[in-house]
Amino acid sequence: MPKISVYNQEGKTVGELNLNDALFGVKANTALVHEAVVAQRANARQVLAHTKTRGEVRGGGRKPWKQKGTGRARQGSIRSPQWIGGGVVFGPSKDRNFSVKINRKAKRQALFMALSDKIVSEKLVVLDSVSTEPTKTKFMAEVLKKLPIDRTVLFIAPASSPLLMRMVRNLPHVKLVTANSVNLLDVLSYRSIVFLKDAVEAFDKIYT
Repeated sequence: MPKISVYNQEGKTVGELNLNDALFGVKANTALVHEAVVAQRANARQVLAHTKTRGEVRGGGRKPWKQKGTGRARQGSIRSPQWIGGGVVFGPSKDRNFSVKINRKAKRQALFMALSDKIVSEKLVVLDSVSTEPTKTKFMAEVLKKLPIDRTVLFIAPASSPLLMRMVRNLPHVKLVTANSVNLLDVLSYRSIVFLKDAVEAFDKIYT
């Protein structure tokens, strides 16, 4: 069972916390983590690019000129692909589906592997609590400076807190999430993770 130091907002160690082995002591499998990352990014992808085919472009219902006798090439519609303003052949369509299926258990296991790796590399910190008085960004920045963290930080709270959000939102390299919205991409994207002590318990309850 992994053990981790608990810090107060002054940056001093105030105890130790035993973490759930099933969540924070999982051996990494890079292939599974890669599969989960690909699935998460694909499922978050928005299909924006869309071109109209000749059947979708407005106009062109009438034949532009008669079939024979003009000396010009025969044409059926001014919305054919070779015309300016005509339809696009093989262009991107909003009907494309980029979603990738992944089993829920595999997705969760990949998340646990990423968190476990943060503990092994000493990039996960547990904070006993943080005062929301004063509700100032400067105060939160000073608290984070005292912790053994590296540049970018994923700050995990037990539940939604408007006061904490106000303190964190203007810090450029800090993201605040709740225990029930921790996801693999965030864990991998941020170099350090700061769990509030209550958030560890909330996270444990959600996944066990």
